[in-house]
Amino acid sequence: MKKNRIPTIVGFILLIFGLATGVILVQNRAIFRLGASSQSAPKNVRITNIFSDSFSVTWVTDRQASGFIKYGEEENSLPGTQTEESATPGFIHSAKLLGLKPEIAYFFKINSGESDFDNNGIPWQQQTGQKAAVPAKANLASGSVLTPSGSPSPNSLVYLTINGILLSTLTSQNGSWVISIPFDIDPRLSLLEISVQAGPDGVSSAQIYPQSAKPVPAMILGQVYDFKNLPPSQNSDVPEAKIEIPDESLPSSGFNATQNTSTPSAKTVTLESVKEGEVITSVQPEFLGQGPAGTTINITIESDPIEGEVVIPKSGEWNWEISKNLPEGIHKITIVWKDAAGITRTLTRNFVVAASEGPAFVATPSATLMVHPEGSPRGASPSATLTPTPAATVSATPFPQPDSGSLTPTVLLSIMGIGLVAISFLLWKKSYA
Repeated sequence: MKKNRIPTIVGFILLIFGLATGVILVQNRAIFRLGASSQSAPKNVRITNIFSDSFSVTWVTDRQASGFIKYGEEENSLPGTQTEESATPGFIHSAKLLGLKPEIAYFFKINSGESDFDNNGIPWQQQTGQKAAVPAKANLASGSVLTPSGSPSPNSLVYLTINGILLSTLTSQNGSWVISIPFDIDPRLSLLEISVQAGPDGVSSAQIYPQSAKPVPAMILGQVYDFKNLPPSQNSDVPEAKIEIPDESLPSSGFNATQNTSTPSAKTVTLESVKEGEVITSVQPEFLGQGPAGTTINITIESDPIEGEVVIPKSGEWNWEISKNLPEGIHKITIVWKDAAGITRTLTRNFVVAASEGPAFVATPSATLMVHPEGSPRGASPSATLTPTPAATVSATPFPQPDSGSLTPTVLLSIMGIGLVAISFLLWKKSYA
């Protein structure tokens, strides 16, 4: 009997060891995934740029990750997906939901690091704005963000709060940013509050009036600024015009020509497609104008730079298409030609390339998000920080999504457990044979 009991004891020991090993492996796997998930959990979730057909969702993570938004009109059905604006993993995240319906509540979750997150067990909710009959005149704020070493800070989140409304954008590769304020404001009384979030690189903040925010002086991460006392258009690349200046500059031919000797042409070269300080929503605009037939004009986008030469045809109408996309930010076009008297003339215009604008809106981005009709903010206040929690389920969508896990370890553990049980049973049966 003693000889027969030894295999039985060994079998039970193997079984217990196998089960314990499986439990430990599963727990370690769960702990590892939980740790990875918490590192990728979206923090400081904010809803900005609320228009009648779109809004933006921004968040930060403790580690570099990629993410996307799942959204829909029903809480339990999120068929739509929208990827981030940046294609590379990072600490800073922004996604813009486009093609939405006016005054409709949309639900969404954030997928970050291959895991879904929601707002304490339920999806976030945001209602789109009311479609305005006549869009208001847009106001412009721009600036740049630098690291403490003085280098540009690309892909940093820039938040702008004005009259309780929250707008946002990402800085370009050269650290510049442009935000269009699509509603009427008092440039002397409407205070702009600007905050920059650059993840582990730091934060920065500033206060400034709109009349001085063209552009906002460079903001260095780690610093707090008070620009409220700056005069209008301080250091502005796009100043507010105080006097009208003709398109032609003074002669620059190297000699002084008097009015009696010069013979001004009947026509002059004009640029009609871009006005001074205009915001352009196309990254590859076409420039149009008029001028004397046969005149050769040299065109330069000085901020990039891009150069071109055009001979004005007999029709007197010229056009020029640039050869590559312009980055968002402030640009300057310069046109040089010689008039009928042989005097060199110059025409310059400053313009801004910015993201596509939407109609005017008034919103209240807060924990309970509501949108009011244009021009009537009621109790508007800056967005509250929303705390995400892992979602219990993952909705299937037609959009190709990252793989959220693998069943291989589970299958292997199951096979191992079954094998151990089978071996134990055979040993037990042999001991009593």
